[in-house]
Amino acid sequence: MRFRMVAAGLVLMSCALHALHAGNPERSVVQILTFSQTPVYDAPWRFDSVRRSSGSGFVIRGRRIMTNAHVIAWAKQILVRRYQDPRPFQARVAYVGHDCDLALLEVEDPAFFDGLEPLEFGDLPAVRSTVVSVGYPAGGEQISYTRGVVSRIEVQPYSHPGNRSLLAVQTDAAINPGNSGGPVLQDDKVVGVAFQGIPGLENAGFFIPPEVIRHFLKDVDDGRYDGFPMAGVRLVPLQNPAYRSHLGLGNEPTGARIDGILSGTPAESRLKPDDVLMEAGGLPVGSDGTVLYEGNRVPVSIAFQGPQSGESVALKILRDRRPMELELPVSTYEADRLAGNQYDVPPRYYVHGGLVFTPLSADFLRTLGREQSDPATAALIYELYYRRSEDPDKARPEPVVLATTLAHPVNANLGVRGRALVDTINGVRIERLEDVVKALENPSGDQHLIQFSGRGGFECLDRAAAAAATPQILDTHGIPSDRRL
Repeated sequence: MRFRMVAAGLVLMSCALHALHAGNPERSVVQILTFSQTPVYDAPWRFDSVRRSSGSGFVIRGRRIMTNAHVIAWAKQILVRRYQDPRPFQARVAYVGHDCDLALLEVEDPAFFDGLEPLEFGDLPAVRSTVVSVGYPAGGEQISYTRGVVSRIEVQPYSHPGNRSLLAVQTDAAINPGNSGGPVLQDDKVVGVAFQGIPGLENAGFFIPPEVIRHFLKDVDDGRYDGFPMAGVRLVPLQNPAYRSHLGLGNEPTGARIDGILSGTPAESRLKPDDVLMEAGGLPVGSDGTVLYEGNRVPVSIAFQGPQSGESVALKILRDRRPMELELPVSTYEADRLAGNQYDVPPRYYVHGGLVFTPLSADFLRTLGREQSDPATAALIYELYYRRSEDPDKARPEPVVLATTLAHPVNANLGVRGRALVDTINGVRIERLEDVVKALENPSGDQHLIQFSGRGGFECLDRAAAAAATPQILDTHGIPSDRRL
């Protein structure tokens, strides 16, 4: 069974509850009220109505509040409330890491921090130990505490970015919306930030561990958030005895084969397919592509996520049966940005002759519903998620789709009305949205010839009529501008 991860609150409680009250760390846990507004990706000039949601956070050093990124995503206004204090205070986002679902807030009124002690961070909790999550679950205004046991530690998909997996700690606690961003405590120290659960699966929830939190805090020390780096390689298990012998390996359960390398990453110039990764960051690599980290067997990707972007990881590999040692620089990977969830930056678009062009993204695909078997939708899914790996030479940095067609006599005869990947316009291959603008605004003939990928065929649009009709179409549909680039 495949589970869908969703951002939610997490509520836990320690067996040492008396110690919790003795130190009063709950005084530094705050309620966060967010008023947010998200874009409409198939009508990218529009936004949904403003929604009110709540979450939790806690005070840390530097007079800042830590919470989840998903608590404050797309925020128009953020209010915070202190423990047992009815007054709301205005807050703003100082730093946000959408890939790790963490954020730091600043409060405009410095009096907010009077009498509040910053919480200190502890170490990764051991499996079977008990922890406490403190927060403000939905359905009540009072602070809440709930007990939970650490059941396992592993690398998990983070639901907020949608296409990133980082270290996470699972507990057997209940999941309650509103606790997101609250601290998970052990011996009055923060050992995690509550952030997500698995709907339909009882007694399972996750919190972000200290390793991820500290990486985020160190990243923003220079005044900018870069993100978690990636190795740029795809590993496959190396457990077939015959193939291990072919590569010069014995029967020991060590070493995983590099099966593919991401284009444009530092690994492209330093590693090769069929290299055997034996050790990464001082951690021996098992034949299944995992390492033993703090007593927990997890994917080797964790070794590449520890350094900051721009730093290096020491590797030991086997190449052509010869052992080698090298330093692999690691950095954040942006080429798959559109395959993840987008936040805080409104979607790009261009309207011409009633044709609405926008980048293909995971957010746009969600507007199509669950029509996965539809050939047009399947083609878009392939382009966004699989083309880069299977056919990198034809991958586009920013695939563009015809999102919809706004009805007007100038486009009345077009058969393709939307949901189609744009291949070329007037002979220009469309690599990104700017190519659409250039091709339509600088035509070489009296007709615009638009070629779509797959079975979309092509369409023609009268150049002069389309240019003349565009202002009227924008006015009719209340679109403030023909573009957002």
